[in-house]
Amino acid sequence: MRLTYSAEAVRLAIPALSLTVLLAAVFWLQPRAMSYVGLNLLFNLAVPIALATIAQMLIMAVNDLDLSMGTFVSFVACVAATFLRDTPLLGTLILAGVVGVYAAIGIVIHLRNLPSIVVSLGMSFVWAGLAVLLLPAPGGQPPDWVRVLMTAKPPFAPMAIIASIVIALVAHLLVMRSSLGVLIRGVGGNERSVERAGWSVLAARAAAYGLAGVFAVLAGIALVGLTTSADANIALRYTLLSIAGVILGGGEFIGGRVSPIGAVIGALTLTLAGSFLSFLRISPDWQIGAQGAILIIVLALRLLLARIEKREKAR
Repeated sequence: MRLTYSAEAVRLAIPALSLTVLLAAVFWLQPRAMSYVGLNLLFNLAVPIALATIAQMLIMAVNDLDLSMGTFVSFVACVAATFLRDTPLLGTLILAGVVGVYAAIGIVIHLRNLPSIVVSLGMSFVWAGLAVLLLPAPGGQPPDWVRVLMTAKPPFAPMAIIASIVIALVAHLLVMRSSLGVLIRGVGGNERSVERAGWSVLAARAAAYGLAGVFAVLAGIALVGLTTSADANIALRYTLLSIAGVILGGGEFIGGRVSPIGAVIGALTLTLAGSFLSFLRISPDWQIGAQGAILIIVLALRLLLARIEKREKAR
């Protein structure tokens, strides 16, 4: 049993270990990165990716998958760079409305027993079309308060790292400590037990999708605050990055097994991999390959530890 406990502890520590190893490699290759400015460059886009990863994690917590995450974040960025800046009230109403649409999608999927992959894939075309209507070409500007917030330079640590810590803690309290989070994970773990306990699975699924919409909206706003402009394709990679971040952080596709802190660490790891390779002026094609390699290595380690646990239980 001691070995089983040790293997479980190592499995949970894999996200942090992967980030530490990658960061150590970065510092070894580029010692100048071990500074405030260097860390800021490496983790520059960590905040929107972390927020999108938490959004995807909430969907995966109820055993669903959102293939529209990237196009939705792009649409939000376009709204933030246009309506939210020029007419803040209208922009806020639009963003509140799309959060409601996200919750409605969860309701429709549950009531009609539709596969989330198909529904979200269809919605990706809707969000992409709306984004193109808003900004046919790259342009727009973020609201001043968003730009000031995202480019702030707090002491001791860059804004990206501090914000990521805050996101991880808030998501942990929401998903792992609150009654709503327990209910959402319960739906993913055993939906029938939740129904037998008298809770509404429909409400829980709607809440999960609604919260995912909130985090995705924040991701789009944060992204346009960092890039200072938007376009319809600005966050297309976020769909795969968010899924990879959840899995890298210890989450699973089924069973309601998710880890908010691990998901943020996974997002930071993927951001670090991409930022470091960009810092070295390596082709974006290699960046995608490096991120995929990191995910494969971590999944291989998790599989190895799972086999060790099964062998110990069999003894």
